[in-house]
Amino acid sequence: MRTFRAPQLAAAHEWAVRTVLEKGYPVTTENDEATIECEPLALELRDPLAEPMASTASRFQRRFLDQYARDLIEGSEAVFEYDYHSRLFGWGEGLVHDGAAVAVDQIAYIVEKLIEAPVSRRAVAVTWNPTTDERMRDCPCLQLVQCELRDGRLAMQVVFRSNDMLSAAGANMFALVHLQQAIAERVGASVGTYTHISLVPHLYHRRDAADLARFCERFGTVVPVDGACGVCRGCAGH
Repeated sequence: MRTFRAPQLAAAHEWAVRTVLEKGYPVTTENDEATIECEPLALELRDPLAEPMASTASRFQRRFLDQYARDLIEGSEAVFEYDYHSRLFGWGEGLVHDGAAVAVDQIAYIVEKLIEAPVSRRAVAVTWNPTTDERMRDCPCLQLVQCELRDGRLAMQVVFRSNDMLSAAGANMFALVHLQQAIAERVGASVGTYTHISLVPHLYHRRDAADLARFCERFGTVVPVDGACGVCRGCAGH
């Protein structure tokens, strides 16, 4: 696993994209999409609310990110195959218990658990639901959220089974850090460390060639893995 202690979220996003691009290997997914994958990555932010929280190379800038964070925390009327708000605030789609549909507010549980037992290591939320996700084409990438309360600071660790580091990770981190802030406020704590773990980090170098070109331009000098620049061709010598 490669790890990076980032000064702010934008730097973490850029480092992750560059690492996959330079240290990865080509993989065609089960949906027949060309990707570059690399070994697991862990991004640690000691001050996750520090600016800049969005890379200038990303197509998703502040207005979009603010809305994305609100949708994760408050929900949205838009209809998706799944969404993280429902998985975190109403987990249990398709399940029935004692004759009633299951809908577990896992964020309320995290808040209640940490107020009840501040040193608890059980303040955990999950997203995977075998009854639906084993047959879903686009199943949740985020799998686990864990919060810890130490010395008046609320830390959050998240685990992604798979993570598009180019087009999704920046928005994912931005929204989850704001969820961390919301939980901290409900617990009466300040915001602590945010750790973002991706087990299979990747990028879609062909599908998102234009997005990748913006990051490469920001990097200045980049040495992509063989095959990563077959579409963009923006780097000299590739």
